[in-house]
Amino acid sequence: MILVINILDDAAHLDALRERIALLEWRDGRETAGSVARKVKRNLQGAMDSVPGRALQDELSRLIGDHPVLKAAAQPRRFSPLLISKTGVGGHYGAHVDNALMGRGAQRLRTDLSFTLFLTPPGEYEGGELVIHTAGMTQELKGEAGNLVLYPSGSIHEVKPVTRGERIVCVGWIESLVADEAQREMLFDLENLRTALRQKLPSQSAELLTLDKTIANLLRMWVRP
Repeated sequence: MILVINILDDAAHLDALRERIALLEWRDGRETAGSVARKVKRNLQGAMDSVPGRALQDELSRLIGDHPVLKAAAQPRRFSPLLISKTGVGGHYGAHVDNALMGRGAQRLRTDLSFTLFLTPPGEYEGGELVIHTAGMTQELKGEAGNLVLYPSGSIHEVKPVTRGERIVCVGWIESLVADEAQREMLFDLENLRTALRQKLPSQSAELLTLDKTIANLLRMWVRP
C-alpha cells in the first residue's frame, strides 16, 4: 500500500520549518547509506546531532508520529531517527532497496515502512520525483509541501535527478507492530470503516460493537509487542 497523508497544511508553520532547516550544517548523504545505495546516492543531509537538528527532530517526530491516519495505516511500534535531505541540481538517488535492519543494539529496528515528508513546494524545483516500483506498477510522486508518502520499505524506489531548484524532504522508517503488509492493510480498511460508521451509528450499536471486537481480536492475533 502506498498512501499520501497530509501531515501539515499550515503554510506559516512550513515556512518557519524551512527557515530553521536552512540553518543546518549539511553533510554528504552517502554517510548514512548502505554499501549498495551509497553508490547511487547524490544528495546532502542535515546534521541532526546539532542543537537545531535535535529540535527539528523532536518537532517533526511529534507531527508525524501523532497523526491519526499514519498511526492507523502503519500500526507503529517505533520510528527511526529522522533525516532531512536536500537535493540540488544534478542530485538524485538511484534505484535501491532500504536496509531491512537499521540501527544498533537497543535502537535496532526492522524497516517495514518508509516515508518521505515533502517540505518544498513542487513549483520550486523540477525533477526530484519519488519513484516507487511495486509488482506490475510504478508510481511517481511529487507531493505538495506538508504531504507525506508512506510506502513499503521492501519496494525498489528512487529519486529522479533534480534539474532546477532544491528539493528538501524529511525521511524515516517505521517498525510496525504488525509485520505483515496485507494484515496492516486489512486493519487500516477496518479502522476507516469504523470511523465512517461512528458518524452514522450510536457508539453502543451492535454493528459498532462487533466491529470493535473484530479489530481488537485481529490485533491480538497479529501484533508482535
